[in-house]
Amino acid sequence: MALSTPLPTIRPASLDDVDRVIELLWAVAADGRWLGTEVPFDRVVRRAGLAALVSGENGTLIVADAGGPDRGPDVVGHITVGVASYGVADIGMLLAEEWRGRGLGTALLEAGLDWAARAGAHKAALEVWPHNEAALALYKRAGFNEEGRKVRHYRRRSGEIWDAILMGRSL
Repeated sequence: MALSTPLPTIRPASLDDVDRVIELLWAVAADGRWLGTEVPFDRVVRRAGLAALVSGENGTLIVADAGGPDRGPDVVGHITVGVASYGVADIGMLLAEEWRGRGLGTALLEAGLDWAARAGAHKAALEVWPHNEAALALYKRAGFNEEGRKVRHYRRRSGEIWDAILMGRSL
């Protein structure tokens, strides 16, 4: 892929995108370093949750589509945003490895935060692994602040127990 390749289109997901999102989620989760989700996961349950975001009012699924009219959709990243009844938008996102470090995370995050603000959220929140330095830098550039830490909180399939950094920002 040439460095001059334009960024993918950022757009709301459709139900037709959900299976592609599941495949990307599986690929990134299989790495075992970046997501709370680990493989194997229940694809049927995950598909239902993503479909609800596509059609729901309290959340959204936004995709980065590197496809084109002659190639069809090619989902290479996504962000989920769920707005709780108390006004906080919970953010989760991922990118295909070959698209990291090129500004796509910033574009997805901006789209998700814009959606959350329009949906009436007063704050955005997320969790990130302490070793995910690129994500931490992205969130800090976007105005997120560290608000706490879950110490030895998440047991991984490997048996390791990981911390998570809690981050938030006002909208």
